[in-house]
Amino acid sequence: MLTSRVFSLIGKRVISTSVCVRGHAGVVKTEEYSLPSYVDRRDYPLPDVAHVRNLSADQKALKEKEKAAWSSLSNDEKLGLYRIKFNESYAEMNRGTNEWKTVIGGALFFMGLTALFIIWEKFYVYGPIPHTFSEDWVAMQTKRMLDMKANPIEGFSAKWDYEKNEWKK
Repeated sequence: MLTSRVFSLIGKRVISTSVCVRGHAGVVKTEEYSLPSYVDRRDYPLPDVAHVRNLSADQKALKEKEKAAWSSLSNDEKLGLYRIKFNESYAEMNRGTNEWKTVIGGALFFMGLTALFIIWEKFYVYGPIPHTFSEDWVAMQTKRMLDMKANPIEGFSAKWDYEKNEWKK
């Protein structure tokens, strides 16, 4: 009884696996990200695939007309064929953009905010200025770091002359 049950389960597994293997080829869909993609790049002038993948009826007719002599094609038709294969020409890829205006504007905005912060240094956005910003506290903290000889090789304490009790020149 037990052996017949085991063989029936194994038999079902073999059948179900073989059905899955046979049916797998028809079920598989290729994902969009696994296919070659179109990219306009100056350093890679011939992309792997054409810009337009699904051709319209006019584009299909133009592709058929392409098989004949090119001298019979008009300039617009040649341009249409070019646009099927490529999205932009080299001139279009190389033309200037207005992106620099955004970068300069952002930098000027940031510099303006910095200038406002410097002008209003006594103003603290989150409430009163903490006591750790006072000159006395900074002096005590500096003295403590020098007494501990913090970073004596290349850092803070390396710039202090312990014999003369002054900063090195």
